[in-house]
Amino acid sequence: MAKIQLNGRKIILKQKMSILDLLKRYKINEKKVAIELNGQILPKGKYRLIKPKNKDKIEIVQFIGGG
Repeated sequence: MAKIQLNGRKIILKQKMSILDLLKRYKINEKKVAIELNGQILPKGKYRLIKPKNKDKIEIVQFIGGG
């Protein structure tokens, strides 16, 4: 179990999951986001490998088109 902060909200992850699993859980398209983990931007290739740990801070920014 991990208590993390996701976009300013505290949540509890009851099972180990990757950043990619977290995106799928919240139905977020991984191709249209930038993710910051504890102040560092994550390369897209690491979404599947990195698993949030207790007290991690994750910010997910979605890209939206418009004009």
